[in-house]
Amino acid sequence: MKRLLAKASMTLAALALAATGVSAAGISDNVVKIGVLTDMSGVYSQIGGKGTVVAVKMAVADFGGKVLGKKIEVISADHQNKPDIASNKAREWFDTGKVDMVTGLLNSACALAVQRLGAEKHRITMNTGAGSTDLTNKDCSPYGIHYVYDTYALANVAGSEIVRRGGKTWFFITADYAFGQSLEDNTAKFVKKLGGRVLGSVRHPLSTADFSSYLMQAQASGAQIIGLANAGSDFTNAVKQAKEFGITPRQTMAGMLVFDTDVKSLGLPTAQGMLYASGFYWDRDNATRAWSKRFYKLHHAMPTMDQAGAYSATMNYLKAVKAAGTDNPDAVMAKLRSMPLNDFFAVHGRLRADGRMVHDMYLMQVKKPSESKGEWDIARIIKTVPGDQAFMPLSESSCYLVKKR
Repeated sequence: MKRLLAKASMTLAALALAATGVSAAGISDNVVKIGVLTDMSGVYSQIGGKGTVVAVKMAVADFGGKVLGKKIEVISADHQNKPDIASNKAREWFDTGKVDMVTGLLNSACALAVQRLGAEKHRITMNTGAGSTDLTNKDCSPYGIHYVYDTYALANVAGSEIVRRGGKTWFFITADYAFGQSLEDNTAKFVKKLGGRVLGSVRHPLSTADFSSYLMQAQASGAQIIGLANAGSDFTNAVKQAKEFGITPRQTMAGMLVFDTDVKSLGLPTAQGMLYASGFYWDRDNATRAWSKRFYKLHHAMPTMDQAGAYSATMNYLKAVKAAGTDNPDAVMAKLRSMPLNDFFAVHGRLRADGRMVHDMYLMQVKKPSESKGEWDIARIIKTVPGDQAFMPLSESSCYLVKKR
């Protein structure tokens, strides 16, 4: 009798597993739905915004508009750089909109909120715009992917180079939320590691128009380098005002997160010579130029690394769905972790256990006006840093997914 009961139990378990496999196969709800959640109207809108939506739709069109015979849909929303709005919109998408994957997530506070929700709801988040290393450390998720860059790589690639070139004393002007704090902390560690000193720091609210008081404190510090741990219009406003106040060139403004659109906004006479780190540059090679020119025709601007990364993330997500034969998030994540992620954006790309997508990063330098041959010929790659050298090693990770291995 005991043997019969045991056999029956095993049979029932096998049937349950089989049923689970059947329910996981194929496309749920007969559609694969991708949500682009980004800053459409604020301080980061030129970095991501409508351009990110354009890039995601390009990927869907290039994939053929369908996967496993089912339609692919793209929806989008403005999180307004507010974590509560981002979280509420993502919850609505997951609970009633049947969204399978969310990308963009430009703003670390918003990205962290949505990634936590994605972990709870078992939905994939492919962050292409936020920078905080918390996304792959204390707040890591089995469904969260940090795709384009992070504050460790930015500090490692650009901050370290600035110190090596003689920038030994620093003062930080920092955006007062998760991203800015992470960028300042990571840069300060590399500055100190290489024998430099941090003389002080000051934090400003997101979307600051007047940087005068912060710049005066930086000027009074006497630091060689004023490190800007902010981005978007906050970064460009600070640089422009530093020039107006005569702070530069006596002290050097170092942008720790710079996008091509920022350089374009500043103009080469103001930005020339600036060093910065990037995960992508439109003029790197024939493949990046070909894709970027297609993007330009649709968006009337060359792509930022956020926008190019969103295309790559979407395309690789769809490839993983096709390879897995399902949009089941566990199966798709398994495929993403096992397949190479190499395309015009990602060189030597691979997805680690902590959710970090490792790929080559680039040390960039803004060109002089006399060196530019066109409207978007604004920078040159002066060094390629392999992903394993650019990003935080797993040995330093605090992600619980790593510690389990």
